[in-house]
Amino acid sequence: MGNSFVFMLLAVIAVGSAIGMLVSRDAVHSALFLVLNFITIAVFYVVLNAPFLAMVQVTVYAGAIMVLFMFVIMLLGAERLRGMWGDRPSELVFAAFLGFLLVVTFLIALVMEGKTAVSANMIDSSPVALGLRLFEGYVFPFEVVGILLLSAMVGVVILTISNKRGKNV
Repeated sequence: MGNSFVFMLLAVIAVGSAIGMLVSRDAVHSALFLVLNFITIAVFYVVLNAPFLAMVQVTVYAGAIMVLFMFVIMLLGAERLRGMWGDRPSELVFAAFLGFLLVVTFLIALVMEGKTAVSANMIDSSPVALGLRLFEGYVFPFEVVGILLLSAMVGVVILTISNKRGKNV
């Protein structure tokens, strides 16, 4: 009983922070809601007995990635966002339809939960197993993502410097 209560409490916090991130008109507040969501997911990992993944979630996502997001937000001066509803009402209708499909899918999954006989295999989430999995099979994608992030950051700096000087590159 205690685990389901903790799960439901964490789920409410995670969904609430995600909605707060989407609704917030201030980019800094939106980023802070995202940090709360990342930390809630880290607590999910602790509940699932994966403390290393929880630590990685906090240090990499809530720490490093959010510092990068805040740097870009402050560098570009995009603290205030325009509305979340967009200019066209068709976007709101499409978003409501997708949200409805998500809720229906979730309800079907809840109803079908007792009828499935599939059991999940235990995954070894130790740092050694994760390191071997990452660096044996995913070295090239890992390096590509690193180069992509580095080039995106250099591009933002170059665009910001050229806009401050009044030149177009």
